Amino acid sequence: MSLELPSPIAAYVAANARLDADGMLEPFAADAVVRDNGAVLRGHAEIMSLFEEAVIPVKAIFTPDAARHEAGQVVVEGPAHGDFKGSPIRFTYRFTLEDDAIKALEITA
Repeated sequence: MSLELPSPIAAYVAANARLDADGMLEPFAADAVVRDNGAVLRGHAEIMSLFEEAVIPVKAIFTPDAARHEAGQVVVEGPAHGDFKGSPIRFTYRFTLEDDAIKALEITA
């Protein structure tokens, strides 16, 4: 299924499909905040550490199959497949965009 995603989100999803950590980081604002599994990561260095430690090693690829706008955010849902326990797991990604960049991302399963 092909979704119409805003360009920063589409760039993130495409880079994730290639397991390209630099490409995944590129659409994030320098001061972006990511909330994932109880952790709060701020700025490029901390977000990159998430990709390098929790995404790339287990080949976690998020494949969105639904998207909607809700309360000023773009909510994207779909499974993530990879070499991790319980794969695939369905996730909800709540993106906040600002100036054509990802300003915030909350990831929940």
